Amino acid sequence: MSPTSILLLIGAYFIVLILISYFTGKEDSNDAFFKANKSAPWYLVAFGMIGASLSGVTFISVPGAVETKQFGYLQVVFGYFFGYLVIAYVLLPLYYKLNLISIYTYLKDRFGNVSYKTGSIAFLISRTVGAAFRLFLVAKVLQLLVFNQFGVPFFITVIITIALIWLYTFKGGIKTIIFTDTLQTLFMLISVVVTIIFLASALDLNGISEIYSNVKQSPLSKTFFFDDVNDAQYFVKSFLAGMFITITMTGLDQDMMQKNLTCKNLKEAQKNMVSFSVVLIFVNILFLALGLLLTQYAQQHGITAKKDDLFPTIAMLPEIGVLTSAFFLLGLIAAAYSSADSALTSLTTSFCIDIIELDKKPIEQQKKVRKTTHVFVSILLVVVILLFDLIFKDVSVIWELFKAAGYTYGPLLGLFAFGIFTKAHIKDKYVWIIAIIAPIVSYFINAYSVDLLNGYQIGFEILIINGLLTFLGLILIRRKQN
Repeated sequence: MSPTSILLLIGAYFIVLILISYFTGKEDSNDAFFKANKSAPWYLVAFGMIGASLSGVTFISVPGAVETKQFGYLQVVFGYFFGYLVIAYVLLPLYYKLNLISIYTYLKDRFGNVSYKTGSIAFLISRTVGAAFRLFLVAKVLQLLVFNQFGVPFFITVIITIALIWLYTFKGGIKTIIFTDTLQTLFMLISVVVTIIFLASALDLNGISEIYSNVKQSPLSKTFFFDDVNDAQYFVKSFLAGMFITITMTGLDQDMMQKNLTCKNLKEAQKNMVSFSVVLIFVNILFLALGLLLTQYAQQHGITAKKDDLFPTIAMLPEIGVLTSAFFLLGLIAAAYSSADSALTSLTTSFCIDIIELDKKPIEQQKKVRKTTHVFVSILLVVVILLFDLIFKDVSVIWELFKAAGYTYGPLLGLFAFGIFTKAHIKDKYVWIIAIIAPIVSYFINAYSVDLLNGYQIGFEILIINGLLTFLGLILIRRKQN
């Protein structure tokens, strides 16, 4: 595809999003922006969450990892399923009972203002870094494929990228995003299916039954790993990692939970969460099957691209066809923007509710403050993305920074677990110290785990360790009961 064709495709895509925004954002109120008036259909929320949970990074990385990791990622996905059940039947009842807009308000009611601010800041840092990282990758792709050809500098590309998100979210907020996420998820899934159809034809596989047999018989489809406890893909490690990643990075994340809190009532929110968790398993199987077919196609045609380069390289080949290439680009952009747009809205929500406490402002000022905050968060994302480009020339370094942002979820896990599963009260003013020490100690445990634990390499379970350290720290600062 030519740069002009790609630009026209992207332009048409965003025109559709802006039209959706026009029809869903007519009620320019804070209640619609933050909660969608508590009227979102649960099935739309469930479908849209698929795209939000599968970012552009996942869209590229899951298929690309099949060559070396086989279907081992599915063990993590099974953990996701049980994590979503915990969210549906432990966390959602709590959030709906308290009628929360920001889920971190719970920490204020349970422990005090310092715990509340600590949890909010942990989310704001992690989500800002995560959203900026995802958008950085998309901006780089757009710069390479399109804007370099027109002599547009990278900082203009970044501003355009964020401005487009702001444009279709500034009025409707979460109400608009529920509908745009649905469309973006649809584009993402069509992209995967179209590519699978092309690859199956190229590999002389006729029909679903032959594709299934090919996948089942391939050694790349090995799913369960029980042999070596030190292996990063060992079943128990992968399963628990998936479960706790879901509990923390979905259930304790304002970005993901804000959508669930737009449902009419708890029962519908739970239907959304359970149905979404089941569908997500099959969607990930689809991605893994795509990765297997991509690997086989690459081996047959002498393509040397590996890992994250595999899917984009094959998808943009001339012989794959304009239609497949177009849907790949739409799928990539949809996957990236479906997580980025909700991040912008949730960051605005958290900053308004948790940091500047919008409800304490005069009613006539609240809408203006929300809009100003939305602009501020947008500018912040532009600045962070440009800092990434200025400081980190090696994307792998940024990836390490992105992983490090996950450490901020450990204190949230510990705080919510302590609040839900104990009745103890704590010395609230010391919580921020625990929230800093726990991730630092976790980092050093992770760094020296091979030496300390006889060759055992800690992976995603560092999140559990981080949360446990926070929990133990809270025990140390609990208040004595009279």
